[in-house]
Amino acid sequence: MSFIEAALRGGAVVLLVLVAALLVRDARRVPAGVFSVLFALGAASYTIVSASVFSPAPPSWLLPLRVVGMGNPVVFILFAAALFDDDFRPSWWHAVAWLALVAFGLSSLWSGLPQTRWVCSGLGLVCNGIGVWYVLAGRAFDLVEERRRLRAALVILAALYSAAIIASEIAWPSGSGGPTLYLANSIGLLAITLIFAVALLSVNRDGALISLPVSGPSVQAASPRRSAAAPGRGDTAERDEDAGLLTALRRLMEHDKVYREEGLSIGSLAGKLAIPEHGLRRLINRRLGYRNFNAFLNFYRLDDVMASLADPAQQAVPILTIALDAGFQSLGPFNRAFKTQTGMTPSEFRRLQLSRTDRVAAE
Repeated sequence: MSFIEAALRGGAVVLLVLVAALLVRDARRVPAGVFSVLFALGAASYTIVSASVFSPAPPSWLLPLRVVGMGNPVVFILFAAALFDDDFRPSWWHAVAWLALVAFGLSSLWSGLPQTRWVCSGLGLVCNGIGVWYVLAGRAFDLVEERRRLRAALVILAALYSAAIIASEIAWPSGSGGPTLYLANSIGLLAITLIFAVALLSVNRDGALISLPVSGPSVQAASPRRSAAAPGRGDTAERDEDAGLLTALRRLMEHDKVYREEGLSIGSLAGKLAIPEHGLRRLINRRLGYRNFNAFLNFYRLDDVMASLADPAQQAVPILTIALDAGFQSLGPFNRAFKTQTGMTPSEFRRLQLSRTDRVAAE
């Protein structure tokens, strides 16, 4: 291994370990922070074991690092999903996928058959594709400007580079690409590490790139009606302007009920307020605490639905009709949002509310 390769890989490893340590300190209680740490450590492991000095027969003491690196494509999925999808929750199948990928990697390592190597690399490419899908899927509804920039800058680049690594390992198995391939690999690893570190560590804490989303019944700040112009760090003029915009926004949502409009987007709502899209995203995110536009709309939609379900005069109206009238596009997302907010199904909520109404009437 040349001095240049050793310096590049050493620098990348130090940066990745530093990122992991800082994230453990600042974001260890948040899923996105946890998976960012695991992804950084997995990338550091790969950086070490892929060095030319360990090719073509790596020593046995590197096996734990190789295992961590083998499973990192699945960790990349978890990292991207937890960072960019506020509703994401890891499940048992992610653990199964990680174990399966590691199993294929070990079988490829021990058998030496090119077929097992191709299967392992192909599974890694699939994981990269799923991770990129998470990055792109929710961008239109994302209200966090730092996270919107990171989608294009960091994760897609990391995924493309990971795909290039896998493709190069297929084309040049066992390090047959020579010193040039190892040097290019080292340069790419350091470049990706620098972008990863700057993107995750340069955001101030109020930017909340990695933080708990405002969602669920336990979050008290989730009500736009109780959130007037929340105290911010801007000057008085900015807060006064935000107060006026918040009043206009509440009027649109509560009086005009624009949340019922089919296909309501950030752009169309911003047009009604005569402000740019980025201004509306900042207003809802910084002043009301929402990180996702659909979560903001669903607050009003669910409030509308719950009022209808508790109304004895609408007892015969199907739940689906009520949900569609409130702006939901289908039953599945509505049921999930309703249960997350109330802890019960719409049918259970309706029975409970109507039974209370009957008891009050009987008294």
